[in-house]
Amino acid sequence: MSSSDGAPDRPVIVNQHRRHWQPLGPLLPERMRRQRRPRLWQEVAFILLSYWVYSLIRNAVPTHETPAQQHARTVLDAEKSMGIDIEHSLNRFVDAVHWGGWHWLANISDYYYAVMHFIIVIAVLVWVYVKHPLNYRSVRTALYAANGLAALGFWFYPLAPPRLMSSQTFIDTVVKYHTWGSWGSGDVAKVSNQFAAMPSLHIGWSLWAGITLFMLSRRWWLRALGLLYPAATFFVIIGTANHFVLDAVGGVVVLALGFLIQRVLTGRPAYTPSGEFVAVRGSDGASMERRPRPLGHASSDEHRASDQHRSPDGVASPDNAVIRLPADSESAIDPPPAAPPHHSG
Repeated sequence: MSSSDGAPDRPVIVNQHRRHWQPLGPLLPERMRRQRRPRLWQEVAFILLSYWVYSLIRNAVPTHETPAQQHARTVLDAEKSMGIDIEHSLNRFVDAVHWGGWHWLANISDYYYAVMHFIIVIAVLVWVYVKHPLNYRSVRTALYAANGLAALGFWFYPLAPPRLMSSQTFIDTVVKYHTWGSWGSGDVAKVSNQFAAMPSLHIGWSLWAGITLFMLSRRWWLRALGLLYPAATFFVIIGTANHFVLDAVGGVVVLALGFLIQRVLTGRPAYTPSGEFVAVRGSDGASMERRPRPLGHASSDEHRASDQHRSPDGVASPDNAVIRLPADSESAIDPPPAAPPHHSG
C-alpha cells in the first residue's frame, strides 16, 4: 500500500510491541510512567516517607487481643484440617538444636527475623536503582503496592502469632534467648503492633527480592540466592513461631496483587526478562520510544523491521529500525540518521 506521493507507507512498529506486552492498563498518565530512575534524593525521601506512613498504619491498628487470639485459633484449626500445621514441629526443632550451651539456630533465626528483611530489601532496591534503572520504578511500585495491601490486612484481620497464643505451647525464642532489637523484645514490643501477622511481609518482601534477583541478574549464583532467600525466610518465620503457614500464603497473595496493580497502573510488566529494551520509532515518524522487548517476539519484530525497510540494493534502512538497548541504559534516544538517498542505475 502506497501513499499519494508513491512512497510505501511505513508500518508503526511500536504498535506491534504494544499488542504483545500491554494487555492491561495503563491507568497512569504518561508523565507518571517514565522509565528513567528518579533522582536519588527524591527516592530516598519517598522511601522514608512511605515507610513512616506504613509504620503509622501498622502500629495504629487497634490491639484487640481477644479477636487476634480467636483468629489465631481459627487459622491453626484450618491448617490442621488441611494437614499443613508444621509450626509446632519446626519451632521445637529450632529450639532443640544447640552446640554445647549455645542454641545457635534459635539465636541466628531470631536475628535473621529481626533485621535481614530490611538489609536485603534495601540492598536489592539500591542494586536495581544502579544496575537496572529502567526496571526500578516498576519493581518499586509492585513492592509498595504490596505493602499497602498488607496494611489493610493488619487493620481488618488482627492475628496473634503462634508464640503469643495463650492456648498453645509454642516456644517464644525471642524472649527465651533475649534477642535484642526484635519486634517482640523489650521496649520494641511496646511500640510495635504484635498482632500484625496476616499477611507475612517477611515472605512478601523476601519473595519480591528473590524474584527481582532471579529476573534481572545474569549471574547464576545471584539467581540461586534469589531462589534460596524466600525458602530460608519461610523456615525462620515458622521456626521462631512468628507466623503461621497461612500467613506466608497471605504474603504471596499480597505480592501477586502488588505486581498486578503495578501492571494495571503502568501497562507494562515489572521486569524485562531478556534484560534488554528496544527503541522503536514513534507514531509521529520522528521520535524514538523506549519499550521493553517482549520475550519471544523481539527477534521476529527485528527481522520484520529489517525486511520491510530494506533498500532496493539489499541494504537495511535505519528508518523505523529496532535498536537494542542495555537494561542499564539511561541515555536519551535519538532517531537514527536518515538513510542516504538511493540512486537507481
